[in-house]
Amino acid sequence: MKTIDAKVLSRMFLAGAKNLEAKKEWINELNVFPVPDGDTGTNMTMTIMSAAAEVSALTDPDMETLAKAISSGSLRGARGNSGVILSQLLRGFTRSVRKSDELDASAIAAAMEKAVETAYKAVMKPKEGTILTVAKEAALKASEIAPEAEELEPFFHEVFDHAEYTLSRTPEMLPVLKEAGVVDSGGQGLLEVLRGAIDGFLGKEVDYSDFKKPGAAAVTKISPQAEADIKFGYCTEFIILLDKPMPIEEEHSFKEFLTSIGDSIVLVADDEIVKVHVHTNHPGQAFERALTYGALSRMKIDNMREEHQEKLIKDAEKLARQQVEEEKKQTPPKETGFIAVSAGAGLTDIFRELGVDYLIEGGQTMNPSTEDMLNAIDKVNAKTIYILPNNKNIILAANQARDLTEDKKIIVIPTKTIPQGVTALISFVPEKTDDENTAEMTDAISRVQTGQITYAVRDTRLDDKEIHEGDIMGIGDKGILAVGNGKENVAVATVDAMMTEDAEVISIYYGADASEEKAEELASTLEEKYPDCEVEVNNGGQPIYYYIISVE
Repeated sequence: MKTIDAKVLSRMFLAGAKNLEAKKEWINELNVFPVPDGDTGTNMTMTIMSAAAEVSALTDPDMETLAKAISSGSLRGARGNSGVILSQLLRGFTRSVRKSDELDASAIAAAMEKAVETAYKAVMKPKEGTILTVAKEAALKASEIAPEAEELEPFFHEVFDHAEYTLSRTPEMLPVLKEAGVVDSGGQGLLEVLRGAIDGFLGKEVDYSDFKKPGAAAVTKISPQAEADIKFGYCTEFIILLDKPMPIEEEHSFKEFLTSIGDSIVLVADDEIVKVHVHTNHPGQAFERALTYGALSRMKIDNMREEHQEKLIKDAEKLARQQVEEEKKQTPPKETGFIAVSAGAGLTDIFRELGVDYLIEGGQTMNPSTEDMLNAIDKVNAKTIYILPNNKNIILAANQARDLTEDKKIIVIPTKTIPQGVTALISFVPEKTDDENTAEMTDAISRVQTGQITYAVRDTRLDDKEIHEGDIMGIGDKGILAVGNGKENVAVATVDAMMTEDAEVISIYYGADASEEKAEELASTLEEKYPDCEVEVNNGGQPIYYYIISVE
């Protein structure tokens, strides 16, 4: 086999996605820090599965259709640094091949080079010994052997073997990997995508069912009175694969038609697809009208009169939210808005009190995607919006959302921790310009040191410290600050490591697995030890981390 077409490439991509999904927990465990929140495998899987869902919905794609599905799906589903980088690799690759009918070794090598170029541009400070290095070396090997490659199977195997060899060398490139005794988790994730893709090329059977949404749970009948109150009985959803872009006038006409046969209408259109949701007594009429625009996909009809009351309540709440959002859109935008990522009810309350308009639930244990960021931007009715990622693994997704937004000015303040986000908000002055505020907020967060207290999930050695499963660790901005027994003891040692001569404030945010009483005792200890510092105690409610502590 000397070339592949769109059908084969589609099969290879889905097989690669499936293999990554199967290995995600193992990849999570390669996290350098032995904390219970390793998420590289999860982030990469959610990114590629977003694209896999788009690809699996295609019926007989050509290369351009396939390329758009992979690029668009992965871009919007990108989560965390590893997910964003993977989405950029896929974006660059598909840009290179979208106009081709078939790909030989040279075309594949050129696409791999474009993928690497695109991914490196997306990262502010590329670091060798990561997924980027594995991708780059694989592309270099592909370019080296492509001119002499007559068949694709040995070509793919040789490229894969070199990628695997490069991954094995990542500990030599990044000392932190060598010390932890692991290879780069993002590079391992990319390798699993390549491994699965080769399996797909060879025709190994892959179960694609995981790419579909789970079926509806068993339903419970509701009372006759509640059933009688339902005016339109069938919740109808589908996607139209447009034959041609839908003009805005036709979009309005289609909405008017749906309004005439139902309610609770949601219609979202772009150049190639239209997503439709409507409650109606005549689903067939909705399908027939939709077929005049193109083929239908993901058709789903639920008889609401047989569904659990909870679903009806959620539908009503969703409709109410839509109405509220519509009212917001009709309100003139304010000058400045704020979006912040938070994890924990207490932290969310703190951010709300500081004037944040929209909170995204996430953080270290679940990195929000680019699409989550775009949805948040859409909901904040302001001309200029500041985004506070509050986690270094979310900054790239925030930057990507910023670059995809055209109708609002988006400013990403690169906050890497919750305390930095709090300080950034406190530093904002409404009377100053965007440039002045950006400079002052960025300067302010540079003076915040953060320590996070959690437990080790495995034995390792890191930052010259022996760590055993179950040990309590204090993790600072650049590594492990303290290891020992007792959450509060390690918290004090962590503050000791962060303390500076000019420090003025110590802030303690206690998590879901720590008590207010113990937090107050910790505060008293620190007040006694550092009498020149003001010590604050806040209920953060965050998971995983017993305490988040800042010194500034």
